[in-house]
Amino acid sequence: MAGSVNKVILIGNLGKDPEIRTLENGTKLARFPMATSESYNDRTTGERVNITDWHNIVVWRGLAEVVEKYVTKGQKVYVEGKLKTRSWQDEAGATKYTTEVVADNMTMLSGKNENANSPSQPDFNTGNTPEKPKPMSGGLSEDDDDDLPF
Repeated sequence: MAGSVNKVILIGNLGKDPEIRTLENGTKLARFPMATSESYNDRTTGERVNITDWHNIVVWRGLAEVVEKYVTKGQKVYVEGKLKTRSWQDEAGATKYTTEVVADNMTMLSGKNENANSPSQPDFNTGNTPEKPKPMSGGLSEDDDDDLPF
C-alpha cells in the first residue's frame, strides 16, 4: 500500500470547558481535554478495571466558534481529526513536545445541558404531556372533485 494515513476518531467527554483564543488575524482557536474510557474484567482477580485516557483536542476557525457557543465540560462528543506533534523551547531552553488531535470534524452527542429539559420538549415525568391531536375540520373528503391529475 502506497502512502500513509493519519486519522483519529474519538468518542468521549470533555474534561473542562474549552479554552477559546482569537488570534491577531481574527482566527478562532479552541482547545479542550477529552477523556475516553474503556473497562474490562481482570482475568486474575475478576475485578472490573476502568482505564481513562486523556487527549488534547485543538479546533480551528468555524468549528472553534461552534465549540465556543455550544460545548461545555462533561459533554460527550465525536471528534475526527489527525495527530500533530509540535515542539517549543521553554524558559530554560529545553525542547518540549506535545501531541494533539487537530479536529476537522466534530459532532455533539449530548446537549448543552443534558440534565435540563429542553423547552421545546415536554417533561413526560411530570404529566406535562402534549394534547392529543384533534381531527381536521373542513378537510378533504372522497366526494371532492378537484383538478388533481391522479
